[in-house]
Parts: sequence; C-alpha cells; structure tokens
Amino acid sequence: MAPRRSAGVLVFRRDGEGRMEVLLGHLGGPFWVRKDKRAWSVPKGEHGADEEPEHAARREFEEELGLPAPEGTWLDLGEVRQSGGKTVRVWAVEGDIDPASVVPGTFEMEWPPGSGRLQQYPELDRVAWFGLSAAAELMIPAQQEFLPRLRSAVD
Repeated sequence: MAPRRSAGVLVFRRDGEGRMEVLLGHLGGPFWVRKDKRAWSVPKGEHGADEEPEHAARREFEEELGLPAPEGTWLDLGEVRQSGGKTVRVWAVEGDIDPASVVPGTFEMEWPPGSGRLQQYPELDRVAWFGLSAAAELMIPAQQEFLPRLRSAVD
C-alpha cells in the first residue's frame, strides 16, 4: 500500500498588537466531539501520487472550509509525519478569514460502529483563530512543528 499523504494550508494573520495568529479547524465527527486539546488541525486532506501537493492543499482547503484559500505568497513549511504514519505537507499564507463564513464540507461514516447506519459529519466542526502558544497546545502533536517553521519563514 502506498504511504498516505496529505497537503494543507495554514492561514496566518497579525492581531492588532502585531502578534501572529493561525486559523485552525476542530476535527469533526464522533471521535472528536468531546476533545479539545490535540483535536485541532491545519485544514488539509489526502491526495494521490498523481496530484501535485500544492494543488491538493488548495482543493482540500476549499472542500473543508467552503472558501477558496487566500491568495498571496505561499510559504512552504515542509512535511511532518503524524503518529498514524501519514505524511502532511503544509504551506502558509497570510489572510484574514471570518470563521463565521466557513461552510464545512462533510464526510460519511458508519456510526455507531457495526450499526449499519451511515451518518454525515462535518470535516471540521468549528474554525477559530489562535495565538501561536495556544495553537501549540491544541494542535495534533506532529503538526505543532509547523508553528516554529512559520515563525522562521515570516520573521
């Protein structure tokens, strides 16, 4: 089996005092509903070997948030390997998205397991802006590495 690969977009902005903030999405579905720490992610999604990762990042951003990724200079933050073995590649771009404007995409899964009932859930059940230290506490552990990379790329 080919390794699983994802690509995503980390949107950042500066608050009124010049501090950096990032836009993260809380993972949707029944496994994540009662979790907060380690349950927030860069908007991202899987792609095949035949799709360019940057194209996949743009496509997945739009699928997950219902909005196009911001235009501007894309900063390649590289890759990380998550605990499940998936490799995630992320680009950062400056933008200012209102979380209220997000219309999340959905996925379907059997729930409860073994019930035969398919239910739809949002890919991301909410989206919010966080300062870098708060984001580090909430993000999926492997993705936390993108925060110092972002700071280095911007500074």
